[in-house]
Amino acid sequence: MAPNNSVKILEVFRVSPPPTSPDSASPSSLPLTLFDIFWLRFPPVQRVFFYEISPTNAPFLDSILPKLKHSLSLTLQHYHPLAGTLTWSKDSHKPIINYIEGDSVSFTLAESSADFYNLSGNNCFVEAEEYHSLVPHLPTSHEQATVLSLQVTIFSNCGFCIGITAHHAVLDGKSSTMFMKSWAHLCKHGGDGLSVVPELTPSYDRTVIKDPAGLEGIFLNQWMNHGGPNNKSLKVWEVKAPLDVVRGTFELSLAKIQKLRQLIITTALEEKNEQKQPLLQLSTYTITCAYTWVCLAKAEGVRDAKFLLGINVDARRRMEAPIPATYFGNCIGSRASVAERNELLGEEGVAVAVKAIGEAITSLDDGVLIGAENWLPKVFAATTDGPRFVGIAGSPRFELYNTDFGWGRPRKVEMISIDGTGAMCLSDSREGGGGIEIGLVLKKQEMEVFASLFSRGLEAL
Repeated sequence: MAPNNSVKILEVFRVSPPPTSPDSASPSSLPLTLFDIFWLRFPPVQRVFFYEISPTNAPFLDSILPKLKHSLSLTLQHYHPLAGTLTWSKDSHKPIINYIEGDSVSFTLAESSADFYNLSGNNCFVEAEEYHSLVPHLPTSHEQATVLSLQVTIFSNCGFCIGITAHHAVLDGKSSTMFMKSWAHLCKHGGDGLSVVPELTPSYDRTVIKDPAGLEGIFLNQWMNHGGPNNKSLKVWEVKAPLDVVRGTFELSLAKIQKLRQLIITTALEEKNEQKQPLLQLSTYTITCAYTWVCLAKAEGVRDAKFLLGINVDARRRMEAPIPATYFGNCIGSRASVAERNELLGEEGVAVAVKAIGEAITSLDDGVLIGAENWLPKVFAATTDGPRFVGIAGSPRFELYNTDFGWGRPRKVEMISIDGTGAMCLSDSREGGGGIEIGLVLKKQEMEVFASLFSRGLEAL
């Protein structure tokens, strides 16, 4: 595949927060917790937010760009760790985030000659590589790693996009979304504080994370023994997307989800002949994941006997002592749903998938961290010769399409990092109404089969 040469770098800025005030709540150093260390060398998370602007708007460089830079600086005064550096010095037993006055975030300005509406459209299979130049690089080494990089790319007379690349060991999807919405809020409404918006004000209290089982040390040892003894490194996995893959976006409307729910209930009742064993989960999330999982299994055809679906859940409300909703950092619990592929391919495939996902989610009630010592070994196995594994990235609860910088809702939000990880990405629908948007990256032929199965299945409801 020919490289994408449609993006030209115009300038690279460094944006710093204003000088720290004595009463600043944003810390100058922040240790990693067990939840952060789990993600220590995972690939960074990359997203692109596309915004359409009218050609009659004031020129981008004279109007929009200064507002973006100024509001970013104001936002960083509440998010000092994002301007800092993740370090793991030789005399430290674990990594720590350090911020020094004057530290900054890389902010790249670029322009693209690509078709804005093609890249930001729905249901058109665009080559995944077309998006790679819209997100910035995140430098990492064995002892240091950049936390956050940003890029704004201009498309002539029609719009721009904001690309964000974030180190997964520093923040999870909820924290990343909170930062983006904080930036958008200050850009749209002005001002220099977030205290009037409590849900956007990050909490940095690390004492809320309890680790009675010593998982922090377990995770550190597992990382240091992966790839050789005493492999003390912050270098992230370099996961490259396969050649000739395309991106596809699919939507489940609330009405279709309700019809799927009724179909699953009917299937289960017919199978049991009476309602003795109710289904474990019939949430919108579970139904969406189950239907997508089955369509994906069918599109791939006969492969490994077992098919695993990795589920990540926000653990803030699930810990024994609940953690603040605005807690900054990683706070994710993981489970794996396991199903026999031939059962997913059968007539009751969606019901089978719902049951498997429901069992995995229900097991969280026993404790989010139960079995956590096996999380990384399972990941390592899945990246080698283990059974087929697909993760779930993102969440509809992030409400990404509410990220309005003052020029309206995003036309499209894409998670670029699933190109390499192969995960399915879930988000709220840009159309609203309670629907779910599903993003996938597959070989073109597989994507065409998946799209046909996905559409035909919904038409039959």
